[in-house]
Amino acid sequence: MEVQFDTKILLTVVVIVFLGVLVRLYNGLVVKPKRLRSILKKQGINGPPPTFLLGNIREIKKVQSSAVKAHSSNDPPLIHNCAALFFHFLSYGGRNMGILTSNGAFWSHQRRILAPELYMEKVKGMVNLITESTITLINSWKSMIETDGGIADIKIDEDLRNFSADVISRACFGSNYSRGEKIFQKLRNLQNAMSKKVLATGIPGMRYLPTKSNREVWALEKDIRYLILEVVKERQEGAYEKDLLQMILESAKTSNLNREATDQFIVDNAKNIYLAGFETTAVSATWCLMLLAVNQEWQDRIRAEVLEICGGGMPDSDMIRKMKLLNMVIQETLRLYSPVPVVSREAFKNMKFGNINVPKGVNIWTMVLPLHTHPEIWGSDSYKFNPERFANGIAGACKYPFLYMPFGVGPRVCLGQNLAMVELKILIALLLSNFSFSISPKYIHSLL
Repeated sequence: MEVQFDTKILLTVVVIVFLGVLVRLYNGLVVKPKRLRSILKKQGINGPPPTFLLGNIREIKKVQSSAVKAHSSNDPPLIHNCAALFFHFLSYGGRNMGILTSNGAFWSHQRRILAPELYMEKVKGMVNLITESTITLINSWKSMIETDGGIADIKIDEDLRNFSADVISRACFGSNYSRGEKIFQKLRNLQNAMSKKVLATGIPGMRYLPTKSNREVWALEKDIRYLILEVVKERQEGAYEKDLLQMILESAKTSNLNREATDQFIVDNAKNIYLAGFETTAVSATWCLMLLAVNQEWQDRIRAEVLEICGGGMPDSDMIRKMKLLNMVIQETLRLYSPVPVVSREAFKNMKFGNINVPKGVNIWTMVLPLHTHPEIWGSDSYKFNPERFANGIAGACKYPFLYMPFGVGPRVCLGQNLAMVELKILIALLLSNFSFSISPKYIHSLL
């Protein structure tokens, strides 16, 4: 009788827990979204109705397919592709302890410690390491050009990713940068693995199923965690310079976290630094060189400016500051191809946005591209490459300067924007000092 009674209690508990989970899922997947849509719909904000579990994944697929069909491979290279950049980051949102996704006092504490390491005065001290990485790239390209008889077709995007990864590895891991490169290579593999299943990530619970892609992701995450914590252990046993990783460790020490949470905090922030500083800088550099290859007049002007200021030598922080034309070209590149194509914010409490009542839990996505190319803001040539618009700075370039947000906006503006700008200036300056760029006859434009 006692065994039967215990079994009944156990079954009752299991049923109650199961029903509780169902109720919570139903509330989160059906009731809450329906209530939020109802509030927004009453204010004239409509959208395609989502389906259970799949949400609007089908609509996203249709939009992507129609975008590809609408443009041929011979279209001008000024076609903007936001999805390829921001979808990589969706899987990380809200599920880790890094500075990109944490909130409130915890986020404020991290930013207070990490931000000073990326102030301009500190970034000036990174000029030499950026130059070293650039010289490695230049020597590689020179070797390829000599082999091909003076002119070479080079697919530059992967080389620029390697350059960017090398800079971030040196800035983050300092004397451990070779280990950092190994970690970042794993992170690149993780990024690629996660982007393969980008649409499936919208299905609740999908990331927990032991699918082939999920198993690949889990294995990579395990390896990355082990490699990062291995470097951390070495640092705890010796003295190291104050690079970004060391500042993450100091932030972890003062965060009042338990051992497991501290390890996760360190791993997540190392990932965040990679994601924020690697792909975005490499993509911006690629677009900048593409635009200069198409606009030879500007390429010649920038080359002349660099040679006049540097005199054939290596640029230092003062020289970089004097490169006004190069700064204008980079700003125009970031306008047309923003490294942050979407600024997303979640309402943590009911709020009013203009005349719109925004209920708690709603995500507001600001699409940067329309703001950066709107004719009323930038003029009738808003879709054209025209660096002259920045001759008098951002304030003189557009009607509302605060709408120029290549690195985000507000308190959460990108911490690494100073590093990104210096990195781009040194890279482009040295590349133009050594090479001339043009679009390869073999080039085929691919939207996605």
